[in-house]
Amino acid sequence: MSKKLLQEYYELCPDGMCPDLLTEREKKEISNGAMYLTGRIQTADKQNGNGRVYPYDVLSREIDNYKKIVQDNRACGELDHPDDSVVNLKNVTHMIVDVWWEGKDVMGKMKILDTPSGKTLKELIAAGVKLGISSRGLGSVRESMGKTVVENDFQLICFDIVSEPSTPNAFVHPDKQAASPMRMRENKQNTIDDLFNKILRD
Repeated sequence: MSKKLLQEYYELCPDGMCPDLLTEREKKEISNGAMYLTGRIQTADKQNGNGRVYPYDVLSREIDNYKKIVQDNRACGELDHPDDSVVNLKNVTHMIVDVWWEGKDVMGKMKILDTPSGKTLKELIAAGVKLGISSRGLGSVRESMGKTVVENDFQLICFDIVSEPSTPNAFVHPDKQAASPMRMRENKQNTIDDLFNKILRD
């Protein structure tokens, strides 16, 4: 059975960030302008919005492998899903800095990077654009009792930031403590103008 690209969507914490999941160092970084996103990034043994079920033993194995990539500071993701299984470094927006289990949910913490695409992501969030988190992997599936079950050959690749999540409310939002409402409105208009100008230049 041939493998295909599997993309799933999950919900982050409200406003994109759960303060109780951040270290004191990360909170200090945020006060100096850094941006972190936290929340649920995958789920085992439960049918998701795409109708697929990831068995716990399969997902647990892949998360264990992914933790090694996280520890090596290589767990990067992109803005939007490409149509292949390669993480293109020139399009990287964020790096996963921690993953862990809470019951059958995989939780994650990611830092938005100061790359060109990362800066675009920050601008989109500041402008109030709703964005979601999505896993990307390769694997085959089988039908079982009306559900699509991911097979043992599944390989987790990364977690991307996307514009059209299939799971309801699977969105990230700007941190409400980062700026006043008036400043956010000003930033939103300025950023939208900048984005349109950038598109016209390109």
